[in-house]
Amino acid sequence: MRAIHAIRGRLLVTALAACALPWSLASTAGEVTVLVAGRIHTMDDLNPRAQAMAFDSDGRILALGTRDAIKSQFPDGTVLDVGPTTVVPGLIDAHGHVAGLGLNATRVDLAGTTSKQEALQRLGDFAANLPEGVWLLGRGWDQNRWEGKQFPTAADLDTQFPDRPVWLRRVDGHAAWANSAAMALVLAGGKGKTDLIGDWQPEGGKIERDANGAPTGVFIDEAMGLVDAYVPDQEDEMVAQSLALGMKAAVTHGLTGVHDAGVSLATLGHYKRLADRGEMPLRVHAMADGDGDALEMLCREGLYTHQGGHLQMRAVKVFADGALGSRGAALLTDYSDDPGNRGLMLATAEQLAKVTDKARRCDVQVATHAIGDRGNRVVLDAYARALGNKVGGDHRWRIEHAQVLAPDDLPRLASLGVIASMQPTHATSDMGWAGDRLGPERIEHAYAWRELRDSGARLALGSDFPVESVDPRLGLYSATTRSDAEGLPLGGWQPEEKLTAFEALRGFTLDAAYASFNEDEVGSLEVGKRADFVVLAEDPLQIEPKELRNLTVLATYVDGDAVYIRPIE
Repeated sequence: MRAIHAIRGRLLVTALAACALPWSLASTAGEVTVLVAGRIHTMDDLNPRAQAMAFDSDGRILALGTRDAIKSQFPDGTVLDVGPTTVVPGLIDAHGHVAGLGLNATRVDLAGTTSKQEALQRLGDFAANLPEGVWLLGRGWDQNRWEGKQFPTAADLDTQFPDRPVWLRRVDGHAAWANSAAMALVLAGGKGKTDLIGDWQPEGGKIERDANGAPTGVFIDEAMGLVDAYVPDQEDEMVAQSLALGMKAAVTHGLTGVHDAGVSLATLGHYKRLADRGEMPLRVHAMADGDGDALEMLCREGLYTHQGGHLQMRAVKVFADGALGSRGAALLTDYSDDPGNRGLMLATAEQLAKVTDKARRCDVQVATHAIGDRGNRVVLDAYARALGNKVGGDHRWRIEHAQVLAPDDLPRLASLGVIASMQPTHATSDMGWAGDRLGPERIEHAYAWRELRDSGARLALGSDFPVESVDPRLGLYSATTRSDAEGLPLGGWQPEEKLTAFEALRGFTLDAAYASFNEDEVGSLEVGKRADFVVLAEDPLQIEPKELRNLTVLATYVDGDAVYIRPIE
């Protein structure tokens, strides 16, 4: 770690010397740093505000208080005066996908396209620099943003890409769009026409078909595996590079921690090597990817924590159902805009019982993706059975997303001690069409942050990047306004579910830390905890909620070291 600390120190001094930031570093000897700011929001109920904070060379907080008191207590400390800025605890994204974020830099980004034509234009521009025959891969399309809101087809791609295989994941990762060249590889690979032609459907998935039974080019949830099997594997070097790129992007937005939702044993190995070399600029709470090798390792060897404190694996990520945008979220009754369709369960009740029982025996935290009201009910039932008389214990099991809950199920999270791991930007991305999917009654209990919090459930907030932006400022904005980037609808969508700025900030700090069993180390600025913090030009608890998306991140610190300094403009 010493080498990377030295690099960070030089970066900090260089930026300060160039007067790029409104603070100064006094060159006094000592192993203690005294941070002085306009205001420090600690998220500690007993000491909510301070003007100064002292931390040692190992990144442990020694004291907080007024500037005069802390300077007097540590007269030989190195003074880092950040001027009239606001310091908050390091932000933690409670649900993201680090490798996926980094991998986006090597694939077509279709996020935000407002028409099929715009998506095709981006694909053409990107493919112009690809070698002949290489798969064209991408992610981010959302038919709900396009005119007609209909799924695209292989025919839409074939004219432009008759020979190159094309495979494009939907924004939520629960559906993908293929061209005929990609589907032809499936047929040629021995899967046969029984898989792609006719009326066969895979368990937990769906192949969109035309009136003749032919696949249209869209594959939902488990059906994606038919094409995924023919996509060339990522090289080990690319996985490591993707993790590094993803973490770099995260710290530039003020994140000091991420809960990586679904990490294979091989990817954990890449993380370990990065941690061994001191090349992890933030903390990662990795979740094993289902009932596989990583969970077996946890059961065999025990919960994993890297000695450097930047990496742990003590949780397993499981899927219950699909996503609402692709009508894969499992509902108790039919989709309002698709009669006869109740979505997809990606795991049976028996499979959920098996993995939750196994996790309980191994003392592993369970985090289950559940979006629809049926998916959430099945998960809550599975948790209740698996935990039994240990429901009141410190298990901290989670539901990831928890977007649609039946009224009778909503209070069950608090009673079972289940954490609601939710993503505020999902609501503001989905609000234009979610009502069509759910109808007027079910939508009343969708994206219900306020109801859940008031029921006693703990909310850990995140983004689900790269499904949404990695930028936590957008999550703070969405949580407090329930409006889009243009401030619409006025007053917010279902405004009774808004959170206060303090509640939203707590969801991205102390409550997210609690959800990874790390609240004694991070999540608030208190004596004995790690000096993970963010320097902001504005005060998120003083400005209007509509300004939260425009907060200026000046610097990000982990263990008292600057891992990001805003570039000179």
